[in-house]
Amino acid sequence: MDLCDVDLTDADVFQRGVPHEMFALLRREAPVYWHDERDGPGFFALTKYADVRLVSSQPEVFSSERMGTLRLDPPEPVLRMVRNMMLNMDPPKHRRYRALVSKAFTPRIVQRLQAKVGDMVTRILDGVIERGACDFVDDIAAILPMEVICEMMGVPREDRRDVYAIGNKLVGFEDPELQPDGRPVDIATADAGAAFGEMFAYADKLRDLALRRPSDNLASALVHADLDGEKLSAEDFQWFFQLLVVAGNETTRTVTCNGLLDLLANPEQLDAVRAAPTLVPSAVEEMVRFNPPVHAFRRQTTRPTEIRGVPIPANTKVMLWYPSANRDEEVFEDGDRFDVRREPNDHLSFGIGEHYCLGANLARLELREMFAGIVARLYDIQLAAPPRRLRSTFVNGVKEMRITFRPGLPIGTERAGCAAE
Repeated sequence: MDLCDVDLTDADVFQRGVPHEMFALLRREAPVYWHDERDGPGFFALTKYADVRLVSSQPEVFSSERMGTLRLDPPEPVLRMVRNMMLNMDPPKHRRYRALVSKAFTPRIVQRLQAKVGDMVTRILDGVIERGACDFVDDIAAILPMEVICEMMGVPREDRRDVYAIGNKLVGFEDPELQPDGRPVDIATADAGAAFGEMFAYADKLRDLALRRPSDNLASALVHADLDGEKLSAEDFQWFFQLLVVAGNETTRTVTCNGLLDLLANPEQLDAVRAAPTLVPSAVEEMVRFNPPVHAFRRQTTRPTEIRGVPIPANTKVMLWYPSANRDEEVFEDGDRFDVRREPNDHLSFGIGEHYCLGANLARLELREMFAGIVARLYDIQLAAPPRRLRSTFVNGVKEMRITFRPGLPIGTERAGCAAE
């Protein structure tokens, strides 16, 4: 493969699998690589760990707000909208908005959820265990993060599957199968605003419920919060809700699916975790490193700068590629190997700096509880068909993943019995 063969804008490439061969070539020969676009002005692709870390830590030079954090250039009406999402803000505005919700995601608060999350995992696995087969995406991986974030936000139980379906359409904007009219959503057109309509409409419904019936949940906390002497507007609440649903639901589901696929592709690693469940936390970190949920985020330069001696003009698009940074040979020994005992494991999948993932503690809890349940209760797991991946240059997702398995013993049963399995 030569540099002329590299195309990080083709969603079909990513649907076939993360193009690690392209990333390895870029790290080796062009770590700050000018990438032309058929549908835009072009961008610098950053594929080295140190560079992704540097850019993420300098929001005054590399802005999330100027053009948003997705690759395609949104037109002005769409850009004005997406700047209302915390993900697309720069300091100091970003810090003010982040402070509103950060208290709900502290390690202490998240730890209080452990028993509840564990109970949810038990119920989810109870729902499929006797069948011996399921679609791992819809029947297992998608349910836990959806339940947790909806519980935190106060979404009524009868609405949760609808919220999940709306989130799917937003994340899968490049995948025609997930869109109602069977074609990808072009976010480079003003019509992209329609893609947010359903989510905003539901956010309005939830906001109205929180105003009418205040409760001990995050939605009520947001609508009654004070932001520099003012309440959050309805539009602000819409964007908070969308961010929490997408970031708190879809990404954890993605890691759950890819994590199981990586265990199945490396059966000796799965055997190691089964034999020593204390490895689950380090296994989760390796899943997040090896197959991060997000392929890339964008930054826009605010002034002329340079990286590795390469001049980068002001107002230039820069793309941060996390699957590549997480396998950088200068940081990760044998980075293409999946190793549940890897230590240290300072991956960048949760970001770093201003936009470090607000829900990282919650995601880790959910993933640990889920995989503790899987290794305890699902045995002889086999793929019943090749997994169907999301067509996306943004999310490293799986749409369908049919598996078969042999039921193990319920959680809480004598451990000797589990060992006998």
